[in-house]
Parts: sequence; C-alpha cells; structure tokens
Amino acid sequence: MKVAEYSASQIPGIKETTIIEYFKNLNAGNFSETAALFTPQGVMNPPFESAIVGRDAIARYLQKEAQDVKAEPMQGIAEALKDGYKQVQVTGKAHTFWCSVNVMWLFTLNPQQQITNAQIKLIASPQELVAMRPPEK
Repeated sequence: MKVAEYSASQIPGIKETTIIEYFKNLNAGNFSETAALFTPQGVMNPPFESAIVGRDAIARYLQKEAQDVKAEPMQGIAEALKDGYKQVQVTGKAHTFWCSVNVMWLFTLNPQQQITNAQIKLIASPQELVAMRPPEK
C-alpha cells in the first residue's frame, strides 16, 4: 500500500510560512530543505528519541526515519511569546503504510521565523502505540 499524498499548502489557523514549508518539504521528502528551516543549532524532539540538534543531524534523522511517513496537518494556533518569538501548535495525523496516528507538533520560531525547537508528540492510546510497530519483514 502506498502512503497517500497530503497537501500542506494551507493549515487552518496557521499563517507562518515556515510551518507551511516544513510540512510541504517533509511530505515531499525534501529533508535537507526541511532541516534548513531550523536555526543552525535548532532542536527536533521526535517521539521515543533523544533530541536531535543541528540542521545536518535533523536532515540525517529525517532521511533515515521519515521516508515512509506523511504528515497531515489539520489545524493550528500561533501564540506570540516574548522577544519576538512565537509558539505554533499544529494537530493532525501521521500516516505510514501500516498505520495512522494523531500527532501534535509544537514549534518555537525565532524573530527571523526560523525553527528553534520542534516537539513531535503522538496522541495515542497504549493500544494504538502497540499497533504502530512496523510489520515484520
């Protein structure tokens, strides 16, 4: 089964182009471009993993782990923080060829609209998490 393509050209509640580009590049498999949206020392906190620090490390991680994952952002909200920073929360689904799961992405953007931190949290029951194990090859 092939994973469907999900467009991220619009996310209700989100106007930040960096976030739109993150999902477009991620779903297109443009992992270097996805990582380039982070600051040089930006941090990605994926589920079940230690923090991934820096653009090169983020690109390598995505190349290895996100090949068969498609994000379907459904809605979001942005909140101004102090000193020109923003926090952007996006909810949606992540799809693989064997399952789909609800996800929350929590981004922090600096005043230059670069991602300083991205947290990816699975919103799933223990049973759903067990079902996420890839099938045996």
